[in-house]
Amino acid sequence: MSGNSSRRRHSNFSKRSHARNHPAPPPASAALIVFAKAPVAGDVKTRLCPPLMPDEAASLHGSLVLDLLERCQTLKGCDRILAGSPTQDHPFFSAMKTRFKIPIWDQVGDNLGARMAHAFQSALGAPYRSAIIIGTDIPGITAPLLTTACNSLNDHDLVLGPTEDGGYYLIGLRSPNPQLFENVPWSTDTVFSLTHEKAKMLNLTIKILPMLRDLDTIEDLQAFIHDSKDKKNQTFSSRTKNVLQELEKRVAQRQ
Repeated sequence: MSGNSSRRRHSNFSKRSHARNHPAPPPASAALIVFAKAPVAGDVKTRLCPPLMPDEAASLHGSLVLDLLERCQTLKGCDRILAGSPTQDHPFFSAMKTRFKIPIWDQVGDNLGARMAHAFQSALGAPYRSAIIIGTDIPGITAPLLTTACNSLNDHDLVLGPTEDGGYYLIGLRSPNPQLFENVPWSTDTVFSLTHEKAKMLNLTIKILPMLRDLDTIEDLQAFIHDSKDKKNQTFSSRTKNVLQELEKRVAQRQ
C-alpha cells in the first residue's frame, strides 16, 4: 500500500513538473476566418463549366479548400475558423471540423459584403484584437504570406490582398468597419479599388499585400494547369496538381 502511494505521489509530481516545463501557449489574439463554399456540383466554380463538368469543378474546389486549411495550420498566435456556406451542418464542413479540429461558423448575410461584415463583427473584440478573412480559390496564398498579413495588423488598421481581376483575396481589420462592405459591386473589377478608396476616406492605415491570381475563369485554369507541371513550383499540393492534370486530360478527351 505504501508503495502504491509512493508511485501515485511520484506520478503527480511528474505531471506537475511536466506542466511547469511545458506551459500552455498563450491564447490567440487574432482570428483567421476562411470563407468557403461546400464543394457541391453546380454551386461552385460554375464559370469553369464548360469545359469542366460540374462534378469536376466541385472536386477542384474541394481540393483548393483542403490546400488552404493545411497551409494555415502552422500559423502562430492565430485561431483558424471556417465560415461555411450554405450551412455549417453540411457534411463537408463536418469532415473539415473533424480533420482540422477547427470551429465552423455559418456565413450570415444576403451578399458577400454583408457576410464579411457580420464575420468581422462576430470575431473582433474579446479575445481577438484582429481578424482576417480569406477566400479559398487563390492557390498562391502561403503560410508566410498569412503571417505577414497577421503581423501587419499590429500597426495597420486594414490589410488588403488584391487579385489580378480587380478583387481581393484577403482583408484584415482591427475593428469592425461595415462601411467598407456597403454598396460594393461584388464580383466586378472595381472591388479592390473601391474598397481602397473607402478605407482612405475613413482615414484607415492600409497595408497592401502582393497581387495574386485567383482561379475563376478558363484562362486562370489553363495558367494553373501549366504551372502545376513545373516540379519546382510549390504553389499546389500534390493532390491539387493531380486534380489539375487529370482535368486537362479529361477535357482533351472530350474535345
